[in-house]
Amino acid sequence: MAQRLEAQPGPAEIHHDWVRLRTLIFLRWTAIVGQLGAIFVAYFVYDIALDLALCLATVAAAIAANLVAIFLFPDTKRLTQPEAAATLMFDMAQLALLLSITGGMNNPFALLILVPVTIAATALERSATILLGLATMVMISIVAVVYLPLVSKTGEVIAVPDVFEFGYWLSIIIGVAFLGAYAHKVASEVRSMGDALRATQLALTREQKLTDLGGVVAAAAHELGTPLATIKLVSSELADELEDSPDLRDDALLIREQANRCRDILHSMGRVGKDDLHMRTAPIVAVLREAADPHLERGIEIHFDAHPIVEGLERQPTIYRYPELIHALRNFIQNAVDFAHSTVWVEAEWDDEEITVRISDDGKGYPTSVLNRIGDPFLQPRANAAERKGYEGMGLGVFIAKTLIERTGGRLTFSNGDAPFAPGAATPARSGAVVEVVWPASRLLARDDAGLGLNQPIAV
Repeated sequence: MAQRLEAQPGPAEIHHDWVRLRTLIFLRWTAIVGQLGAIFVAYFVYDIALDLALCLATVAAAIAANLVAIFLFPDTKRLTQPEAAATLMFDMAQLALLLSITGGMNNPFALLILVPVTIAATALERSATILLGLATMVMISIVAVVYLPLVSKTGEVIAVPDVFEFGYWLSIIIGVAFLGAYAHKVASEVRSMGDALRATQLALTREQKLTDLGGVVAAAAHELGTPLATIKLVSSELADELEDSPDLRDDALLIREQANRCRDILHSMGRVGKDDLHMRTAPIVAVLREAADPHLERGIEIHFDAHPIVEGLERQPTIYRYPELIHALRNFIQNAVDFAHSTVWVEAEWDDEEITVRISDDGKGYPTSVLNRIGDPFLQPRANAAERKGYEGMGLGVFIAKTLIERTGGRLTFSNGDAPFAPGAATPARSGAVVEVVWPASRLLARDDAGLGLNQPIAV
């Protein structure tokens, strides 16, 4: 599977209207309470000669912004990206102004200017986060140069040594860059994982619905088989008895023909079955063939092989037809067929303890640079014309298949092969990608006592 996976930066970030206005209003009220508390404690307790009117006016600007937002917008309002960025920019400017009139870098609360950019990093797109980060660096640099010194009521100037002031400024600049990048990266991965898990659940739900529908169709085919056979038999006898009445005989033959047609339709919709082993369990090769069925006519030869491991039972095991198992194996087989030159191998091995399924091909294999990352969401397949012409994907297929396999108790291994499983030179070398899944036998093997069951009434 030549260069089949390539590390990508991930899908385009699309998270519009995620931030609720009420959340930012609440955070701003919290900041306002903290700012007023710090101002009054500094002024009345520590006797620092703050310009109280100017400080309260700066805080009043934040209060006014909150009141305007509360009265103009409903509680359910969600901010667009520009609106959220503008709100956080206002909070940052308000705090920077308050710091500049309360000592600049000599104010120990200068560290709080990291809050808006951290919120932006977790909630906004990369471009908005970068913009707010740069704005924070500019504002804190201005505050470090242009500020009103802290002076006690006795006239004593309160200031830290210049080297500490510079170090404090530098730590905030580094903190903006580091916290912004780190928080944005973590938040992006959490969102990506959430999207991938939702896609996995949708895939599993779809496969479960298809399996349930197959069971209903099979049960209907089984139940309708007897009355259709009766109709066919009676219509044939009527046709024999009505040789002297051509019109009635033609009607009887038409009834028989339509009964045969109904039988064929039901047969094409689903195999004969009840709520029994055939619908819920099958020999392992039958399950593998079912998983590979959509890809058998795509021009790539698919070989199936099943054999016991040394000292394993010769009889092919019967396993449960889990929808997630079939969906996952189908995905891996599709991936192998997409990148194979001519041949794909689907092999099963078993013993008393484990069941192993291995899917390999004669392509070029996985890039070694991403072997350890295969299975991460949004690790996109490379879609070049020579290997997957017209292919476009989100990089979720392998992640979904891996998640579903692990749900059934399987352990996955991805590797590149050089015919380690071929018995000799009689078959093309398995030089491409190898996906190996190992299950504890107890997780897949069907119970021997699970025989045919009674037909269950269909509740309408």
